[in-house]
Amino acid sequence: MTSSSLIRANGTVRSRPAPPATALAALAPAASVPADTPSQAHTAARNIAQPFDTGWFDNVRINLSAAERRVATLPGRRSVKKDAQAGWLLKAISCIDLTTLNGDDTAERVRRLCAKAAAPVRADLLTALGFADRSLRTGAVCVYHRFVSTAVEALAGTGIPVAAVSTGFPAGLIPHALKLKEIEASVRDGATEIDIVITREHVLTGQWRKLYDEMRDFRLAAGDAHVKAILATGELKTLRNVAKASMVCMMAGADFIKTSTGKEGVNATPLVTLVMLRMIRQYEARTGFRVGYKPAGGVSTAKTALDYQVLMKEELGRAWLEPELFRIGASTLLADIERQLEHHVTGRYSAFHRHPIG
Repeated sequence: MTSSSLIRANGTVRSRPAPPATALAALAPAASVPADTPSQAHTAARNIAQPFDTGWFDNVRINLSAAERRVATLPGRRSVKKDAQAGWLLKAISCIDLTTLNGDDTAERVRRLCAKAAAPVRADLLTALGFADRSLRTGAVCVYHRFVSTAVEALAGTGIPVAAVSTGFPAGLIPHALKLKEIEASVRDGATEIDIVITREHVLTGQWRKLYDEMRDFRLAAGDAHVKAILATGELKTLRNVAKASMVCMMAGADFIKTSTGKEGVNATPLVTLVMLRMIRQYEARTGFRVGYKPAGGVSTAKTALDYQVLMKEELGRAWLEPELFRIGASTLLADIERQLEHHVTGRYSAFHRHPIG
């Protein structure tokens, strides 16, 4: 098996490489929209759950050496510089789920985070880049349930969705009924996105029907809110488990599949990303539905964000560079991107403390 076909399963899909953009405006966010415009993150047709069918994933195999070669060559093959890099980074900002998930979070910290989400780059830098007349916002703000109402109030009129981590985040080991109640409570408080954590035991013991039923319950409890299924890939042991869990969650109605909570020992990696993206392609080929992807945990530099963007475009196409299908879960990434944009404008790097989250 070559690197163009890393996953063996019924209906194998091959790579569709495409070059990155070559001008600043090619990837940059669209022109300014009215403040009361609904969130632009939820414009694609939602994924609809499919009947449980083990034939969709039973025969999945991973060619590890081919997958490793594929991701190892990525940084060297795709070099985005100057105006093109600035355009890609502006697009990356619009796909960030700006996150605070700490034990010492406070309402005031969440409000500052929301203010940063609504104005993620200094106005003087946007003016210098020629984007003073454009709206630039992060893809969402992600918080614990306790702070959902605070974030909803702070983001009123911005069109930025609030995402709540739920189902006993990060371990996901509370009773199933409580998980559903937590989802319902976050939706009542105004969350339009719910990041759930799956029960890893179902994957590790091969109980795929239980995983499917769990995911279906989560989707039903969320109602109109979009659901991101966190696989906690660093705890699933094998890439084959990652591939199977990805397919089962999509089959059960997940709108996004997400790598990690950010609390595991190993979080998002290009290798895991490649496997998950190939499963998204297979799911689209079978059903016609596009499912989003979210790497989370360890994506903290602009260079890493660029690598993920290029991989998304090469594997899934231009549509997956928009926030409706691509998010990056991060808390410190935005500061580094803003530093890179300042360097592009002035030729000098500034200290991180000059680009605070809020």
